[in-house]
Amino acid sequence: MDDVARAAQTAARAALAVTLPRRWAHTRGVAGHARVLAAGLPPGDDETLVAAAWLHDIGYAPSVVRTGFHPLDGARHARSLGFPDRVAALVAFHSAAAVKAGLLGLADQLADFADECSIVHDLLWYADMSTDPTGRPVSFEARMAEVRLRRANDPVALAALDLGLPARRDAWRRAEEWLRSAVTCGG
Repeated sequence: MDDVARAAQTAARAALAVTLPRRWAHTRGVAGHARVLAAGLPPGDDETLVAAAWLHDIGYAPSVVRTGFHPLDGARHARSLGFPDRVAALVAFHSAAAVKAGLLGLADQLADFADECSIVHDLLWYADMSTDPTGRPVSFEARMAEVRLRRANDPVALAALDLGLPARRDAWRRAEEWLRSAVTCGG
């Protein structure tokens, strides 16, 4: 594991392992999946993906919460710890966060980070959306159903899920297409 990814793992463990063990289990699963996915990426992108995976939910940690919107809080925390801006931005925008930011009136604050359209972006979303809360692999449909059930009493979260579903599906599709081509090209 590279230095940035190792530092991200350390930061995530410190923030989540004791206070939010279930979130930590999910994070470990996402990072493990990202590590496998990263094997097909160019140098630099691989470490960026794994670091962002370790940090993607750090904004849930009680010590990190500021706005209550975990992608924004996590991205700000990552930046404050000295992680590269690209890693912080991937955390800020993971899994259709821009949709919920708009609903919460936080889009202007999220705009402090630059979203990107890349395979690294898609693979982070893919790793998150294919990992259940316990860290186990899950299908897209099962993960979305689990999120819907868990957030059933949160109308903003449900609206964000519905509005962000096309972007989530598109990222999933692009990631799977990339994985198929990577396997084909890799022999």
